Amino acid sequence: MLLALEGIAGAGKSTLRDRLLATAHAEGIPLSHIGQFSWLSHPATRTLVRLRAGHGGDEQEAVEAAAQDLALHSRFNIAVALTEGPVLADRLTLSTACLLALLHRQPVDAYVERLAEQTQARPQLTVLLTTAPDICHTRITRRATKRRFTEQPEAAARLADLYNEAADAWTKAASLPVLKHPCTTHADLEALVDACMKDLRSAGSPTATNKGASR
Repeated sequence: MLLALEGIAGAGKSTLRDRLLATAHAEGIPLSHIGQFSWLSHPATRTLVRLRAGHGGDEQEAVEAAAQDLALHSRFNIAVALTEGPVLADRLTLSTACLLALLHRQPVDAYVERLAEQTQARPQLTVLLTTAPDICHTRITRRATKRRFTEQPEAAARLADLYNEAADAWTKAASLPVLKHPCTTHADLEALVDACMKDLRSAGSPTATNKGASR
């Protein structure tokens, strides 16, 4: 099973990721963790680094770099990791699509559809953390690391909207569930852990990838 955590910076992805890894390992589930990009193509990596720094550049070049990197990620990282057990991705397709849409000021749907063509990189469950941007901003200001452009309040608010649009586009393009839930309180965190662990425990069940999710 491939499980993806999505959402703006400060939404609670790292907290949820760490809890899921610890809980899964305590239950003997060999859950591993993987990042958003493969970094296996030098040309694609150069383009992706520029995108992450806030430089859109040529739109077509950016889209193709994202698609190429996802294909490499799927083949050489995700597929290999899945042979050992379930995989948890901290950001994946939706985050890339939203970054493209933010920088190029275009609807996110087309980017989601393009990246969804990589069928082997489709998570069976995507969790979108819908934590309010103002709460996310408060959390980020406590961090010692330098702020990225996507962590500025205006960009974060726009990204939050794009994530919701991307989630709907993903459900339409891939016919796979997206669980939308904030990660604001301890109760939120527990509910998210329970929902994800239920899917991880039943990953081998024929009905595991056909269950519904709140949208």
